[in-house]
Amino acid sequence: MKQYLRYLPPVHELQKSASFTELLQKYNVSFERLTAILQEQLESIRAEILQQQLETNCNQINKEYLSNLIFVRVEAAVSQLSQYYLKTIINATGTIIHTNLGRARLGEKQIEHVVNVARNYSNLEYKISEGKRGSRHDIIEDLIRRVTGAEAAMVVNNNAAAVYLILRALAKDHEVIVSRGELIEIGGSFRISAIMAESGAKLIEVGTTNKTHLYDYEEAISEETAIVMKVHTSNFKVVGFTESVNSKQLIELANQHENVIFYEDLGSGALYDFRAHGIGNEPVVRDVLSQGAHIVSFSGDKLLGGPQAGIIAGKKELIAKLKKHQLARVLRVDKMTFAALEATLKSYLLGEHALKDIPTLRDILQTEEAIFTRAEKFQDKLTEATTSYTCALENDFSQIGGGTMPGEELPTYVASVSHISMTSDELATKLRLSTPSIITRQRDGKILLDFRTITDDELSLLVAGFQAINIESEK
Repeated sequence: MKQYLRYLPPVHELQKSASFTELLQKYNVSFERLTAILQEQLESIRAEILQQQLETNCNQINKEYLSNLIFVRVEAAVSQLSQYYLKTIINATGTIIHTNLGRARLGEKQIEHVVNVARNYSNLEYKISEGKRGSRHDIIEDLIRRVTGAEAAMVVNNNAAAVYLILRALAKDHEVIVSRGELIEIGGSFRISAIMAESGAKLIEVGTTNKTHLYDYEEAISEETAIVMKVHTSNFKVVGFTESVNSKQLIELANQHENVIFYEDLGSGALYDFRAHGIGNEPVVRDVLSQGAHIVSFSGDKLLGGPQAGIIAGKKELIAKLKKHQLARVLRVDKMTFAALEATLKSYLLGEHALKDIPTLRDILQTEEAIFTRAEKFQDKLTEATTSYTCALENDFSQIGGGTMPGEELPTYVASVSHISMTSDELATKLRLSTPSIITRQRDGKILLDFRTITDDELSLLVAGFQAINIESEK
């Protein structure tokens, strides 16, 4: 096929063509960028010809054919370039804090505040009342103090960063005592022990995987001990022949030793007491601090229901050290994160009614009746739209997700859907590839849609997605 190389038009000739001009106007792309894409596709086709990999009938190859092929590929590349990688997804899995799907959804008030702050200049590091430079640490410290009861607080970019900063700033070259049963691994293979090693703190493991006693900690404390650390095992459960030491006992132990800090990594960070609704056994941040914990850290985008962030709260002198540490600047968050977190914490501060503004809390606490009503609406709409699907409503269970409250199941209703000619695998794939993408569960050859994580606003989009797949299958 090497002889067909002579039919490849030069770049300058392709730039003068009507197709090049049309693409410039259609996609509002610069002359230089379109030329670069043109060169990439031209070289790709050249390589395919040399390697005899061009999938076409050799009798068709001429200059016009190759020019058209180049611009077909150029348009595909430009079209892909103009699309965003991050896309809207309808989460029909019922997993509320879905790590793969962006974790916590933000509410309308949170989104509105983020948009306003992003669109305009803001007082990120400026004191309006005094007309001078301010600190971004001041933006929501008072809000965190009010909702947690802490003396002081600060925010970094995630909870792993919070753990790292605390250990680095308060325990570098000193010992940190942790139960073996709490040396957890969080998402992406990040381990507490590895983070501790990177921080320069010296890990002292006590107890066993299933049992750790107070005397294990007592015997391990030395002059080199800086921190007694408790890690909340929010992403797994150890059951059976087990024993652990609670926060109050460890706080009392740390207070018996000068310069020993009790630090608890709370992980998911519940500011709301879900236990009052019979959901899980997650410790509330305010309760741990009220018992006398010196410092705690937790996530912003899990049970708290806000943006990705690591929140550190505790004693004023300890937070002051963290704020002055060089890593505080490395790990700081931007104005949009502060805006989303501020709006989230305002809802907590305003009380029970305002918490409905936070989708994560709303979805966890919503009633089975509300979920059934939404599922029934979908069933009616789908039945009206097409007869190619069978749809039945069934009792099921949702997961909270995000490594939070493992094993906790929330009663829900799902729509069990099947198509007259497609398998559940085929239907699930087509739903996933639709616009917007619809992510489902499967069981017993059926597609399951859990309406705990589907909103009223998404019902029409959901039905339209099923309709579009059916129309395509009938062609």
